[in-house]
Amino acid sequence: MNDLAIPVEDVAGDVSRIGAVLGAAGVGLEGGGVWAGQAHYLVADGAAAVAALEAAGIRATAAPALVVPLRADVPGEMGRMMSALHAADIRVEAQYSDHDNRKVFVVDDVERARAVLA
Repeated sequence: MNDLAIPVEDVAGDVSRIGAVLGAAGVGLEGGGVWAGQAHYLVADGAAAVAALEAAGIRATAAPALVVPLRADVPGEMGRMMSALHAADIRVEAQYSDHDNRKVFVVDDVERARAVLA
């Protein structure tokens, strides 16, 4: 899976356009959101998503994303996960949830993060 990062200014307008472009390209969104002027979406094919957006004049980048189960029924689970990543000196660029109650992490070392959170 890949995290798609797209700068946005007018959230409703920009996300409307992003959704239309990705939909026309057959790219489905598995999760994501918008915060602090940046949209992040989980997609299966980051290269196809970036190509479709750039062809429409929308700047975007894709990076590998780590997707792990989140035990949402366990209080403190997010804190435990973030503490483990912090202790391992793994830089977290973004984190959000997908549509299957999994946590998505955009980190500087996916394989190390996977091992830390295993």
